[in-house]
Amino acid sequence: MRSPWWRDLSLSAVVAGFVAVLVGYTSSVAIVFQAAQALGATPAQTASWMWALGLAMGISCIALSLHYRLPVLTAWCTPGAALLAATQGVSLPEATGAFIVCAVLITLSGLTGLFERVMDKLPMAVAAALLAGVLTRFGLDAVLSVRSAPGLVLVMAAAFLAGRRWWPRYAVPGVLVAGIGVAALQGRLALGGVDWAWATPVAVMPVFTLASVVGVALPLFIVTMASQNLPGVAAQRAAGYHIPVSPVTTATGLVTLVLAPFGAFAINLAAITAAICMSPEAHADRAKRYTAPVVAGLFYTALGLAGGAVVGLLAAFPKELVAAVAGLALLGTIAGGLAAALKEERHRDAATVTFLVTLSGLSMAGIGSAFWGVVAGSLTLAVQHWRPLR
Repeated sequence: MRSPWWRDLSLSAVVAGFVAVLVGYTSSVAIVFQAAQALGATPAQTASWMWALGLAMGISCIALSLHYRLPVLTAWCTPGAALLAATQGVSLPEATGAFIVCAVLITLSGLTGLFERVMDKLPMAVAAALLAGVLTRFGLDAVLSVRSAPGLVLVMAAAFLAGRRWWPRYAVPGVLVAGIGVAALQGRLALGGVDWAWATPVAVMPVFTLASVVGVALPLFIVTMASQNLPGVAAQRAAGYHIPVSPVTTATGLVTLVLAPFGAFAINLAAITAAICMSPEAHADRAKRYTAPVVAGLFYTALGLAGGAVVGLLAAFPKELVAAVAGLALLGTIAGGLAAALKEERHRDAATVTFLVTLSGLSMAGIGSAFWGVVAGSLTLAVQHWRPLR
């Protein structure tokens, strides 16, 4: 019989879960609101989106992590939200129909095992380089934030170095506490504007049209799988966790399907925030790091229920604080990804190409750099190691 999960919990896991949610929301919640507004959502419907997305992420994080006793973190599809924000001529009921079609496609990709078979063909060097490329951007943002908030970021960096030297398990919590303390002393915590109202779910009757299926559902599905689920699985494998891909993908599709009428446009595996929960800073014992996504799921659920308070609460933190916490929390994972990517000499060219293309932020045909990084790295491998059939 399994022991209760809270017995495996630690302070560092709680902080890792909180930081993952903080980074996930503050980095992209504005894009989600823009997407809702672009589709003509009312304020009540926009709050319903936050309710549905929060519950979808919370339920899936908690259920999957507890079921497998492995760190499984989910997130909304940020590139998908950007795609929706740029959509024109599509009503909210038509978009809701597209969300349902996208959810069905995600579910089918899991049930058929097609996505897992694609991931099994991905070499570890390319997967590790992909992860490093995705995360390095956050490290660079942390460094560049010194320009706009030198006092805040430098104090946080000093707290990180001191923590790594004397209390490694609590280095990231120390960074967060130091950042909040400095921001409070500087008067940069804007807590006065938070509206603590509860969200009310608002269902939208879906309308299915060929234009919305082709113009919204299919691009949303491709972006979710290529730009989100692909690096999500790569992050898990680079961290040494072999979580069943097909059942987890199916679960994200089903939870999206159930909550799509309320605004859950696409739920997928997380990569960046998942790396925070899978790092040694989350828990010294890798077998107990699953507790960090469980905590993140509880925070996601609470924020979803709060709905209207989400933006005000998370906007209270200076953007430099969030950037510094994310960059410093991911430092070890970035280093580990680069080390794994460059370990084998025969794969170094492919890994380097994957890393650079992913880091570049290149976007073509509405698909982000993570996908094109894999394509470039795989082509490099194919050219270098191709052998003619005898």
